[in-house]
Amino acid sequence: MKRGLIVRHTPYEGIAGFRQPIEAAGYVLDRVDVSDCAFRETDFLAPDLLLMMGGPMGVYERHAYPWIDCEVDRLAERLARGLPTLGVCLGAQMIAASLGSNVFAGPTKEVGFAPVMLTAAGQASPLRHIAGVPVLHWHGDTFDLPEGVELLASTERYAHQAFRKGPTLLALQCHAEMGLDPRFEAWLAGADEYVAEGGTDPASLRAAHAALGAQAVAAGRRMIVEWLAGL
Repeated sequence: MKRGLIVRHTPYEGIAGFRQPIEAAGYVLDRVDVSDCAFRETDFLAPDLLLMMGGPMGVYERHAYPWIDCEVDRLAERLARGLPTLGVCLGAQMIAASLGSNVFAGPTKEVGFAPVMLTAAGQASPLRHIAGVPVLHWHGDTFDLPEGVELLASTERYAHQAFRKGPTLLALQCHAEMGLDPRFEAWLAGADEYVAEGGTDPASLRAAHAALGAQAVAAGRRMIVEWLAGL
């Protein structure tokens, strides 16, 4: 039996649309929240698959969130062993930090549904399934590209949107898991100023979510199916 562990940084950013293909691939999923007492004792080496999800905090906010150092250290040990790991948004930034790169606030917020631009390596990767598909972006941080990884995707606002290291590590800034999850409303709650900095508004995001969400999730699932098959 293969086991997967979801590391959740906030209750409203879970695995969402990625659950179906991961469970279909034979993984039994468990979850730990960083706010759980058990998190400090969680063994990052034990799961067959580690899933690092998003969150509103920044990797550099270590004084405000003391668990960040602990998470980065344990994640670095897992990555050094080449164990299968997927990171989404904050999860991708945690991976970058664990590989020794700087994570920092970007010049602007990137919010809304839009496609990513694939590099040549991205076109030959599982990300080919999201080529041309508007997927959800919701971030204002970015990172230096870690040494020894392949850049897979960019956007006009942010050059580093996705990278991989071998077949076992995939890091995504975009939220290709989102589009059918009702928790999207929790993302919008109280976020008027944030989304305005990204050049949009909650009504436009709701409309895009309704129009584009199902297509985005279907493409994201195809991407995950191929990535899991290559482990």
